[in-house]
Amino acid sequence: MPTLVTRIPETLQSIRILHRAGLVPLPRLDEGVRALRYVKQIGAIAGPVRMSARRDPRKLGLVDELGPLTFQQLERRSNALARAWAERGMTEDSVIGVLCRDHRGLIDSMLAAGKLGARLLLLNTGFAKPQFVDVIERENVSALVYDEEFTELLDIDSAVPRYLAWTDGVADGTTLEDLIVNTDDRPVPNPPRPGGFVLLTSGTTGTPKGAPRQVKSGLSAAQFLDRIPLRTNECTVLAAPLFHGTALSQFILAFALGCTVVVRRKFDAEATLKMVQDNNATELVLVPTMLQRILDLGDEVLNSYDTSSLRIIFSAGSALSPELGNRATKVFGDVIYNLYGSTEVAVATVATPEDWRAAPGTVGKVPCGCRVQLYDDHGNRITEPDMIGRVFVGSDLAFAGYTDGRNKEVIDGLLSSGDVGHFDAEGRLFIDGRDDEMIVSGGENVFPVEVENLLAEHPGVVEAAVIGVPDPEFGQRLRAFVVRRDGVELDEAGVKDHVRANLARYKVPREVRFLESLPRNPTGKLLRNQLADMR
Repeated sequence: MPTLVTRIPETLQSIRILHRAGLVPLPRLDEGVRALRYVKQIGAIAGPVRMSARRDPRKLGLVDELGPLTFQQLERRSNALARAWAERGMTEDSVIGVLCRDHRGLIDSMLAAGKLGARLLLLNTGFAKPQFVDVIERENVSALVYDEEFTELLDIDSAVPRYLAWTDGVADGTTLEDLIVNTDDRPVPNPPRPGGFVLLTSGTTGTPKGAPRQVKSGLSAAQFLDRIPLRTNECTVLAAPLFHGTALSQFILAFALGCTVVVRRKFDAEATLKMVQDNNATELVLVPTMLQRILDLGDEVLNSYDTSSLRIIFSAGSALSPELGNRATKVFGDVIYNLYGSTEVAVATVATPEDWRAAPGTVGKVPCGCRVQLYDDHGNRITEPDMIGRVFVGSDLAFAGYTDGRNKEVIDGLLSSGDVGHFDAEGRLFIDGRDDEMIVSGGENVFPVEVENLLAEHPGVVEAAVIGVPDPEFGQRLRAFVVRRDGVELDEAGVKDHVRANLARYKVPREVRFLESLPRNPTGKLLRNQLADMR
């Protein structure tokens, strides 16, 4: 656990990191103090907008499919929405559920919730109706904000007030825009406390769990800025959805840095390149499946857009394979930053382009303010390099338990990530797989990710997944699911031969099935349970 002796140097280091990024300007330290105060008063999303609107009211804050909004406009719109919701009985005890794609209505709701001190529940746009109903009831939602396309999902027996955030036609119900336009946009009183927000787990094994999060200090930004060279007054394109921690973390950082944020309701690979070009973006935030779709556009399309402004391609949310990271580096240069974390633990490690060049596939080193340690099955700490252990993480951004009262395993004050991994001699972390996905075949331990990464390197493979299925002789046998590249001849024998030539015999899949695509959730996470159900 951190002590006062370790906290003081860590705090000083965090301040130096924030200064380097431009968040603690010299000699105007009062500006940095004021920004931290705003975060403490109204939260990590609304606070930075208030500060940016104060610094430069005309500075562009958001660009969506409806056009640009300055920070001043965002500030006033959210003042009006917060006031309108307060007039309708919303308080710091309310929970506002938001089922929206990425557009100004979602950001308006985030900001207004912060100014009310209400808790913001970010709902997954890929929900099935049973999941949606379960989450709404469990989280005690006081009001729902939604896009018109999800109207059918909201066809439930509930008296919860509803507000329409986006419509492509004539609105049937109260819209956010109506509330904003028809309400006084003067500043609202600060709430007793900032409300924070709730992220939902992926729900790959059932109803998603709620993970409440609250940024306790503006210094927490150092956990990202230590390893990712974000700077003030730049531009970030968010391709990943904001209900996911990958995009949300970078959205919060971008606003804290006074950067312009560019969003689009639905991901489109070529449109993303155009957004980077048209906005002279310096950062692109995505998940690995999005990066793959961009690269699969081919050289002709890729070369038709100017993406030279990009300094950072921020990838997180699922594993970035060595093959995919190397392809991206070849196309975009040394700009790949691979973050490892989770909904529960937040930031754990970040791989810089230098890390990736030295060790493709690594998730990098531990940044300032974070702790990562490995433990064996008996809770003993592993300190030797190249030894696999369970990954445990600690930081001020980690959650304190699920909303239903459950928690992850804790050792020495550190939270289990649910993964197993190893450090190399240089302190770079590698994730070897989920601790519950290890396959024991004929007495040998196999982690699927090793075989999957190898298959991804085959020129005829787009992507692959490996699971264990019951076997009367070996206990489990490996079954591979492979997506072939168009026009490439690849059969089961070819897949097996490729693995046999590069890995131990017991890691060769006994079965190979070819699919048009792998089942994934909206953030690109592989749905292994669906693969297991395929007969």
